[in-house]
Amino acid sequence: MKVNIPKGTRDFGPQEIYKRKYIFNTIKKYFELFGYVPIETPAMENLDTLTGKYGEEGDQLLFKVLNNGDFLKKVSPDILEEKNSPKAVKQLSKRGLKYDLTIPFARYVVMHRNEINIPFKRYQIQPVWRADRPQKGRYQEFYQCDADVIGSSSLQYEAEFVQLFDKVFRDLGISVDIKINNRKLLTALSILINEEENLTSITTAIDKLDKIGESGVVNILKKLKLPDAKITSILKFLSFRNLSDVREFFNDIELGQLGVKELEEIYSFLTNQQLTNTLTFDPTLARGLNYYTGTIFEVAAKNVEMGSIGGGGRYDDLTKVFGGEALGGIGISFGAERIFDVMEELKLFPPKIKSAPVLILTLDPIYQQHGYTILNTLRDEGIKADLYPAGDKMKKQMKYANNINCQFVIIIGEEEFRNQNASLKNMITGEQVTIDRDEIVEKLLKPENH
Repeated sequence: MKVNIPKGTRDFGPQEIYKRKYIFNTIKKYFELFGYVPIETPAMENLDTLTGKYGEEGDQLLFKVLNNGDFLKKVSPDILEEKNSPKAVKQLSKRGLKYDLTIPFARYVVMHRNEINIPFKRYQIQPVWRADRPQKGRYQEFYQCDADVIGSSSLQYEAEFVQLFDKVFRDLGISVDIKINNRKLLTALSILINEEENLTSITTAIDKLDKIGESGVVNILKKLKLPDAKITSILKFLSFRNLSDVREFFNDIELGQLGVKELEEIYSFLTNQQLTNTLTFDPTLARGLNYYTGTIFEVAAKNVEMGSIGGGGRYDDLTKVFGGEALGGIGISFGAERIFDVMEELKLFPPKIKSAPVLILTLDPIYQQHGYTILNTLRDEGIKADLYPAGDKMKKQMKYANNINCQFVIIIGEEEFRNQNASLKNMITGEQVTIDRDEIVEKLLKPENH
């Protein structure tokens, strides 16, 4: 039997985990600095919680979980004979793996409304699942790192999220373009060309612009039977790069004017704030998810070919879907898997992130007890350390230390045993010194060694 893992999933070894933790810890640091608190939601949600929230394409990408026990027993024979998958799913499955963290968060808010303070600022770092076609930067199981504010319509949070994106990617060393748009402008566009009933289809087409190009979008719009004049108006809107042109374009459309006003207010919050990365108004940004109602974001890495590595937007009515009050909300997400791939490709991980615990090596089994005493002294002081098993030649032990990327090795031979000291070697610089056993901890705890 050939052992394998499901397509679109990955195994991660120790060094990859260290790097992923570096990303998660950087993001978490700024989430908490900006006042967000952590929650977690189950891997599975009821299907009626998930379906109908992501658009038709999103619903098709939901992973369904078969009911327990004899799941075929309750399925109507007519449906089985008809081979109607959508009908069968309703009887075969009541649960699904969560597609994102936003819908489960909205469900959480409604269920725990009496326990949370409004505005509620939460963050989550958890895996999600999508039955998408695997490709570079796109997986079927991946982590999202989300921050949301619910219960406020203040545009200060849009500005805050721009800064959050900026600071996280600055610290990770990734140069990015933070793109911003407003779904009100896209709705206004559908009003302007009198195609409100086709808003979702038009938005979905625009959202594919970076993948299929202008000609591909035009082909989709023609299939919707849009006249050439309307397609021309859409393309004109997508060509704008400053808000003054957009304001003039929507001169008689109130919703369009409101969308421009909101974007201008966000920019005003950021007037005196220094951003490391670029903030760009992009009318082609559509974000295909149906629940967005206002500002939308997408973050693109520069100097590398990769899809968006962050995104989000404002949603005004999501909690109403679950029977709760209408609590305005906005959230963003960092795409951890793509961030990891970008940092690997651009070699952005710091060298010290490869450092493994301090490893103690002995030249003879009779020194192992001495090494074990040092090992426990280091661990008692909170220093990650390990002791190589006795008996192997020093060459093999040093090779092992190199393979696990140790920053330091402690070598104990006859002289070190007799004098109750040790040789400490820095595996990065090659420097080796002999120090008293009592000084090892002090040496390893020096700031330059962390």
